[in-house]
Amino acid sequence: MQVRKLGDDLSVAPQIAVADIAALAAQGYRSLICNRPDGEGADQPLYEEIARAAEAAGLKPVYLPIESGKVDDAAAQRFGELLCELPKPVFAYCRTGTRSATLWALAQVQRRPLPEILDIARVAGYDLAAVARRIANGGRTPVDRVDARHQIVIIGGGAAGIATAASLLSRDAKLDIAIIDPADVHYYQPGWTLVGAGVFKPSHTARTMASLIPRGVHWIKAAVAAFEPRANAVVLDGCRVVGYDQLVICPGLKLNWAGIEGLDETLGRNGVTSNYRYDLAPYTWDLVQKLREGRALFTQPPMPIKCAGAPQKAMYLSCDHWRREGVLAKIEPEFYNAGGVLFGVADYVPALMHYVERYGIDLNFGHTLVKVDGARRIASFARNRTDGTRETVEREFDFLHVVPPQVAPDFLRVSPFADAAGWVDVDPASLRHRQFGNVHALGDCTNTSNAKTAAAARKQAPVVAHNVLAALGRARTEARYDGYGSCPLTVERGKIVLAEFTYGGKLAPSFPSWLLDGRKPTRAAWWLKERVLPPLYWQAMLKGREWMAQPELAD
Repeated sequence: MQVRKLGDDLSVAPQIAVADIAALAAQGYRSLICNRPDGEGADQPLYEEIARAAEAAGLKPVYLPIESGKVDDAAAQRFGELLCELPKPVFAYCRTGTRSATLWALAQVQRRPLPEILDIARVAGYDLAAVARRIANGGRTPVDRVDARHQIVIIGGGAAGIATAASLLSRDAKLDIAIIDPADVHYYQPGWTLVGAGVFKPSHTARTMASLIPRGVHWIKAAVAAFEPRANAVVLDGCRVVGYDQLVICPGLKLNWAGIEGLDETLGRNGVTSNYRYDLAPYTWDLVQKLREGRALFTQPPMPIKCAGAPQKAMYLSCDHWRREGVLAKIEPEFYNAGGVLFGVADYVPALMHYVERYGIDLNFGHTLVKVDGARRIASFARNRTDGTRETVEREFDFLHVVPPQVAPDFLRVSPFADAAGWVDVDPASLRHRQFGNVHALGDCTNTSNAKTAAAARKQAPVVAHNVLAALGRARTEARYDGYGSCPLTVERGKIVLAEFTYGGKLAPSFPSWLLDGRKPTRAAWWLKERVLPPLYWQAMLKGREWMAQPELAD
């Protein structure tokens, strides 16, 4: 925990954990302000978890969430009021501490000379020079000048962003590329299903961002606040401005934990878990091992979501463990899917239904999880009646695996690049933005109809790399993405149904059926998932090695 003092009455820090609260209380802090909205990061504890621990330790918690780059005058004024009202000293945090420090700086404008504000922040480790420019400009961000300019700017250092950068460099090592991402850790999220089943250790799915950024690529460790596409500029948190010739957008999506009432108050306790969060996947495995009887609920929200098969994977692997332990007969597994089918590609449904019947799973379609009462262990689902009205169905549970609703990141939803639903509006084949010719997007943030999986990003990255070069005049043809996605459906420990398909649900197997028939559960597919795909991800996809991923070029 990196505590940085901005005065006797206030200290700020990057994201804290529940385990840090006791130390803060021991150091004499009496109040805590959270400036980070829930759901920004996969390893981020929810505010309610922090607040409960703070209250138990005698600290007064306050939630003043600030979207990245959205530190406005009203928020700064409220922060200043809190510093006057709350018991002191006060401890504030966000992702890196920068938002909290920025709020403090803007709240101090009428109290201290600007040089003194900047100096105090500098000593604490925060360079707020860009905020001074914002204040001098009446709170508006100037875009007629830039702090840095790069030939190609990539938003997001996840699977899609790093793979695209590596594919670009494999084609032209002299390109000037920058990746913008504030995270310190990069996660192999497809591995979290196996963490939740006790197959992988969590540490096997995480590496430092610094170790993965391709050599020669500039890493701008900051969050994006806004876009100015007419000026070919990206505005960063803290009001720095980065210019570009070509822009690639791939920051992923946002897990909307707050979209389910009561979830943030009970997630990670009371038998409520999710493999969609790094720190909760081990809790899933812990709950699965301890459950010997009772009702186990598994949920799936409305589409789109990342890896549409993941909700089922958790269910099948849990049921297989209970079967092996001889306790499945005492457990009632139930699946609540907001959609109307078990899986979107019909060819794979028969194999999945075999396991549904084998495990005795009760299927419930058209049910959307809307509320969780962790203390009473009751999950509430909304469903449509035959007359078109809505009703609420309540189910008691002993185990609840939740998949949250998912939306585009906040800064994208309000950007000029978004469609009406908030996703980046691109041509599904070229992945070029429909309005801005020097902008491409890939991965989970786009409005294409493919499955949002790492396998899709692996196929998309070479397409975008080629088409960016074409936009720069360095390639004549256009590459096309056919909508390929893959979902290894782990139906039991040691067997997988390997779903591979393109736009429209057309089957697209990578191997001949005599070697691996994806429509059937096979040990070969499990071996691929457990042993081949992780090194393929780390050593091929993120290194620009396009094994079985070369882009299709237009005639």
